Amino acid sequence: MATNLVLAAFLWQQIHSDAVEAVRRDTTEQSDAFLSVYRSGGMPALIAAIDDAARSSDTSLIALVIDDTGRKRSGIGPDHLSIETPRRDGFRVGALGDEEPWAGQEAGYTVRRIGAYRLVSGHLMDDWQQERRGIERALLLATALSLMFGIGGGLVVARYVGRRLNAIAAVIEGVGQGDLTKRVGSVAGGGDAFDRLSIRLDAMLDKVERLMGELRIVTDSLAHDLRSPIARLRAKTETAILVTDPVQRDVALSGLLVETDLVMRMLSTLLEITRSQSVSRNRFTTIAPAALIEEIAELYEPVAEDAGIVLTAEVEPNLPDIVMHRELMTQAITNLIDNALRHAGKSGQITLRAAFVPGTNEIRLQVEDRGSGIAEADREQALSRFGRLDSARTIPGAGLGLSLVAAVARLHGGRLELGDNAPGLIAAIVVPR
Repeated sequence: MATNLVLAAFLWQQIHSDAVEAVRRDTTEQSDAFLSVYRSGGMPALIAAIDDAARSSDTSLIALVIDDTGRKRSGIGPDHLSIETPRRDGFRVGALGDEEPWAGQEAGYTVRRIGAYRLVSGHLMDDWQQERRGIERALLLATALSLMFGIGGGLVVARYVGRRLNAIAAVIEGVGQGDLTKRVGSVAGGGDAFDRLSIRLDAMLDKVERLMGELRIVTDSLAHDLRSPIARLRAKTETAILVTDPVQRDVALSGLLVETDLVMRMLSTLLEITRSQSVSRNRFTTIAPAALIEEIAELYEPVAEDAGIVLTAEVEPNLPDIVMHRELMTQAITNLIDNALRHAGKSGQITLRAAFVPGTNEIRLQVEDRGSGIAEADREQALSRFGRLDSARTIPGAGLGLSLVAAVARLHGGRLELGDNAPGLIAAIVVPR
């Protein structure tokens, strides 16, 4: 509101200044013209020029000759000027007389000395006063309308902002009370700051809900999956304590170590998954994927050969470097190779491949085997923590290998994809370039 009033006052002052400047310019030119006539022809020529000007259609004209007392001797204007006769020439604005029709009418005028008299020339500002009243009415109306629209717009904005903030606050309160299903949502077609905040808040809540769900699954699965090895640990411990034969005791202790190693691997893998989800980006470095794949293939060739499996590496040429966490990415790929070695079967084949994803800005680092594969309906379960398929129950493990790989892929802004190798499985880490 204060801004509107200041703006209206500025406009009025600017228009008034422009009008006064226009009158001053015309009055000065008129006064200079009369003064030139006087200098060239004297008083008779000046009076004749004033009489000629009086016959024009300009009703606002003022041109008169006065004495030092301010009384008119000739010309157009009041008989007696109510102003004090100025000692110096110059342009002024004010009322010239007290009698009608000059009383209360502002005029812009100049006073020039001409011999024993003074020349007063100027213009009444009736037109400007009418325009000023019109401008004042327009400014008052504009100010009133702006205030009305400003108050109305402020109420609308306040209601909109309050409604959006209340929606966000309601979701936060619900989450604080344990309801992770609440979402803010965004306005259809909207793209303001509240929509961006809502989208990011909903994405954060989606992640929190997913993590909380995974935590519940992990705790339930951990309790379920640890029950069997801990029970076996107890049984084998009791056997080792009770048995008297040294050979049988050694066998029992060996089994005890195997079960202990399985539990330790489960806990270590869980810890690695947790750490992989909170790794700082400053530990990432620029790595050539071709060199990484070849290095891993060279490391696992003897292991695959001992298992009767052929391991090959195929790298597409001109692959760009990738910013990645070298240790975690290496561990993820080796986890995929370990899975392939366990499920590829005897005399199988494993291919370690790095290639572009056609039509995208992504690179696939994948392991292909010729084993039994995973049915499409079972792939979601295989990616979950502690997710073990029926076909893998007889093989030692905790069902955490693919979960770790998926966590590493997400850390790099990518994903883990499982596909059909017909026969066998393709496990691919897809990351942006």
